Amino acid sequence: MGLLSKSVASVSGPAFGGALLAFPALAAEEGVELLDPEHGGGGMPQLNLDSYASQIFWLVVSLVVLFLILKNIALPRIAAGLEERSDAIEDDLDRAAEFRKKAEEAEAAYDRALADARSKAQEIAQKTRDEIQVEVNAATAKADAEIAARAAEGEKRIAEIRASAMQAVEEVAVDAAEAVIESVAPQMADAEAARAAVAEIVKG
Repeated sequence: MGLLSKSVASVSGPAFGGALLAFPALAAEEGVELLDPEHGGGGMPQLNLDSYASQIFWLVVSLVVLFLILKNIALPRIAAGLEERSDAIEDDLDRAAEFRKKAEEAEAAYDRALADARSKAQEIAQKTRDEIQVEVNAATAKADAEIAARAAEGEKRIAEIRASAMQAVEEVAVDAAEAVIESVAPQMADAEAARAAVAEIVKG
């Protein structure tokens, strides 16, 4: 049997590699094929030292291709996605700032409208109070004038009634005086004199 590859010995450890070299049957049981450089025996190609140069070459090529793919395809897409996301966030922030500004302007306009409404309400209330006061004063003056007119008319009526009553009393007194005079001294009966006497008594 040939010698075990140095790669197998280095990977599996010195003891395991030595055991496989000492006992080919053990190597067969473990499923490891021993390389026979003289006869070109088969085995694991990646463990063949003769193919290390080509493996390293293709590894470098694969890494370069992977780097180019990442650089030219994957990374630009990721960067574009991040930039798009950043732009979207900035747009959202700008819109939020604009909405906030509009909300502040609307609030300021509402406050101004509310202040104007309160001022107008106070003006209307004051104007209404003034108008009501004017109407009350006019109604009071009219009522006072009517009361004064009615009082004057009442006093006039009272004076007329009093004058009429005094005249009636005077006539009754004159009649009574004439009757008394006629009963006492008929020859002295004088209506004019009786009236004058009664008038003097009433005035006195």
